[in-house]
Amino acid sequence: MSRTTLSDLGDARMSDDGEQSTDPARGLRQVLPWIALVIAAGAGALLSVGAFLGLYVRPTSDDWCALWKTRDLGVFGITSDFYLTQNGRVTNALLTGLLYSDGMRGPKLLPAFLVVALGSGLFLLARATLRALRLPFPAAAAAAAVLVLEALLFFAGTRAYQVLLWAPATISHTLPSVLGVWAVLSAVWAARSRRRWARGTAVGTAALLGTAAGMLSEPFVAMSGLVAAAAGVLCLPRFGRTRDRFASTWCAAWCLGLVIGLVLLTTSPGARWRRAQQPKEPLTLSGAGETVRDWYRIWETIGGQWAYGGALAAGVLLGLAVALSPRRPRDGDVRADGEDAGAGRSSGGSFRVAVLVLPLPLIVLGSLVAAYGLRSGYGPTGWTYARTWTSFVVPFLLALCGYGAWLGYRLGRGLASPAAAAAGDAPGSGAPSSPPGVRAARLAALVATGAVAVASTVALVPEVRALTTQTVARSLAWDRQDARIRAEVAAGRSEVTYRPLHIGVLAEPFFTKVYEKDWAARCTAGYYGVDRINPS
Repeated sequence: MSRTTLSDLGDARMSDDGEQSTDPARGLRQVLPWIALVIAAGAGALLSVGAFLGLYVRPTSDDWCALWKTRDLGVFGITSDFYLTQNGRVTNALLTGLLYSDGMRGPKLLPAFLVVALGSGLFLLARATLRALRLPFPAAAAAAAVLVLEALLFFAGTRAYQVLLWAPATISHTLPSVLGVWAVLSAVWAARSRRRWARGTAVGTAALLGTAAGMLSEPFVAMSGLVAAAAGVLCLPRFGRTRDRFASTWCAAWCLGLVIGLVLLTTSPGARWRRAQQPKEPLTLSGAGETVRDWYRIWETIGGQWAYGGALAAGVLLGLAVALSPRRPRDGDVRADGEDAGAGRSSGGSFRVAVLVLPLPLIVLGSLVAAYGLRSGYGPTGWTYARTWTSFVVPFLLALCGYGAWLGYRLGRGLASPAAAAAGDAPGSGAPSSPPGVRAARLAALVATGAVAVASTVALVPEVRALTTQTVARSLAWDRQDARIRAEVAAGRSEVTYRPLHIGVLAEPFFTKVYEKDWAARCTAGYYGVDRINPS
C-alpha cells in the first residue's frame, strides 16, 4: 500500500475522531436513550400489571346482561336486541356478542389487547409523523412517550377499572380510540403505496369504519368528526400543503360514515325507547349554563391530576431526542421549523399556526358536546360518568405530547451553538463545541424532563396497587360465591341468595329496593338460570 494511501486513511481517521470529539450533542445523545428506557420500563411495568389483571375480571353490572343474552340469544340475537330495545348501538352489540360468546374469556383478554393495540398504533403513528416531516425517529424516546401516554390514559383518571378492565365501557369508549388510530395509519400507508387500488380501498374502508364508529360511541363521533373535518380542510391542495385530494377525501369519507352510523343509531327503536325514559328538555340559556358548568367540572377533575403533566414531559423528551439525533439534510427536506424547503413562507407559517392552535378549540368543543350529551342522557349527574371522557382525553394527551415534542425540539435547537445552527443544526456536523453554559442547560433540561416523566409514572403506582388489590380480592370472593350458587342451582333451587361485590363504582344487584326496577338483579338471575335472587 502506498504512503499516499496510508496518509489519506490517517487523515480520514483523524477527521472522524475530531468530528466526534467536537460533537456538542454526543454526550446527551448517549444518555438520552437510557433515560427513555428507564421511563419506558416504569410505564410498561404498570401497563403489564393492568393487562395481567384482566385474568381476574369477573362479571358485574352490564356484564350480567351481556353474558346471558349472548348465551341464550347468540351474537345476532343480542345485536337485534340492542337495536330494537336497548340503545341502537349495533356495532357495540355485535362486538359485545363476539366478546362474550365464550363466557368471560374475551373480557379477560380484552385489557391486554387494548394495551398492545393502542400502544403499537401510537408508536407507528409517531414513526409515520416524523417520517413525513423528514425528521429522525428515536425509537426509545418514542416508545417511552407512547407508554407514558397509555399509562396516564388507563390509570390517571377517576375510573381506572372502567377504562381498562370493564368490557362494556372499553368497547364503547376505549376501543373507538384504538379504531381511530389504526384507521389513520391505514390512510397513511395507502398514501405511500404505489398501488392504484390502495387509495380507493382506503377511502371505502374509512367510510365503513366511520359508519361502524357512528353506531359504537356518540362521544367518539363528536370528537373524531371535529378532528377529521379540521384535518380535511387543512389538507386541501389549495393551501399548498398536499399535492392531491386524497387526505381530504379520506377525511370526508370518515365524516360521512360517522353521519350515516349516527343516523342509523338515533333513528333505531332502541334509541327512541331510551330517549323516552328521560325526555330531553328544550335547550335554554339556563340549560346551556348547566352544561358549561358540567364541562367545567370535568376539566377541573382532569386538571386536578398533575400526573397528566407527564404527557407534556414525555413529548419534550421526544422532541429533544429528535433534535439531538443525527440528520443529513436532503433535497426537498422539511426544515427544522416544519416548513418545506420549497414552500412559501406565508403558507408554511399559516399552516404551522393552524396546527398549533386548532387542537385546543377542537378538544374544548368536543368535550362540551360530550358534556351536553351526558346531561341529556343521564341527567344532572351525567358529567360524573368518567368512562365517557376517554374520547377527548386521548386527543388531550396526544396534544400535550405534541406540544411537548415541539417545545423539546425547539429547545434542542435553541441550545445549539451558533456555529452548529449555521451548519444546519445537524448533530455530528463537525461544528465547534457548545459553550459550557449551553451544555449545562441542555443537560438540565434533559434531567428535568426525565424527572417529571418518571414522577408522573410513579404517581400512578398507588392507583395501580389499589386496582390490583380490589380486583384480585373481588375475583376470589366472586369465585367462592359463584361455586356456592351453582351448587344450589344444581340441587334444584329456583331462588338463590347473592351478596353484592362492588367494584369500580359499578352497579350490582340490589342497587334499588324495587326488584322489578333492579335490572342488575334480574340479569344475574338470568345468568344463573333461576327465577329470582335474594340478598344474602
